[in-house]
Amino acid sequence: MRKLTLPLVLLLAITLSGCGYNTLQSTDEQIKASWGEVVNQYQRRADLVPNLVNVVKGFAAQEKDVLLGVTNARSRVGSVQATSELINDPDAFAKFQSAQGELSSALSRLLVVAENYPQLKSDANFRELQAQLEGTENRITVARNRYIKAVQEYNVVVRSFPSNLTAMVMGYKVKPSFTVENEKEISVAPKVDFGAPAAKK
Repeated sequence: MRKLTLPLVLLLAITLSGCGYNTLQSTDEQIKASWGEVVNQYQRRADLVPNLVNVVKGFAAQEKDVLLGVTNARSRVGSVQATSELINDPDAFAKFQSAQGELSSALSRLLVVAENYPQLKSDANFRELQAQLEGTENRITVARNRYIKAVQEYNVVVRSFPSNLTAMVMGYKVKPSFTVENEKEISVAPKVDFGAPAAKK
């Protein structure tokens, strides 16, 4: 019996390596790592929002609709549980994507409003928060691009023969990624003019 066991184990190992099992494992782990970084950067942005809203409120309290829009958008982002299981559920992923897109739009509107308040634009706290926000938006773009690439590599393995047979047997399915429309919407960091107001003639 032992003489048969060793050849069977070797045959199984060769079969699994030749049918994409190891590649499925490694690409799936890469997606999880990339997703963790995406979530981390989005959380970093969400953490900046309360301070940003408070600073703007100090100079532009009358902009209630815009401030409320940002606060509500952040609340919706917080209501979506961005767990590793989310990347296996296209509907949940779309909900996450939509909530993040709403927050991006709300923050863009807030920055536009800030342009109308010279004292706010020159406030040191506001300028620091804006710099942090811009840096975070850039990190989000990098993290999202890494995730998109990891998902693309994984999905090719899941769809390609013979690894697609292994994927089907092992329950691996195509994973959702960020859509093109959403990519255009939120990959551009907000433009902020940090220069001093022009001198009056």
